[in-house]
Amino acid sequence: MKLFGLVCCAMGLMSLVSFCAMGLDKRFARRGRRRIPEKRLFLFALLGGAAGGLAGLYLFHHKTRHWYFVWGFWTLALLEWGAMLAWRVL
Repeated sequence: MKLFGLVCCAMGLMSLVSFCAMGLDKRFARRGRRRIPEKRLFLFALLGGAAGGLAGLYLFHHKTRHWYFVWGFWTLALLEWGAMLAWRVL
């Protein structure tokens, strides 16, 4: 498998992890349990899971009132998508 394909698979896996983490954190918040730290949610996005984090952000209506979360996840997602597009084109 080419390197590009491996990176895409890794990003897909991290997106799944990020999406699930958003869902779990929302569930924990509703039940009054210990939460997943925001730094960890951003770390998952930074490691390639921004698309899944965005999906979780809006699907679970989680952290959408925190402007830095919305802007941060959109910024990371656009940077990741732009980097992948640039890599594929070049």
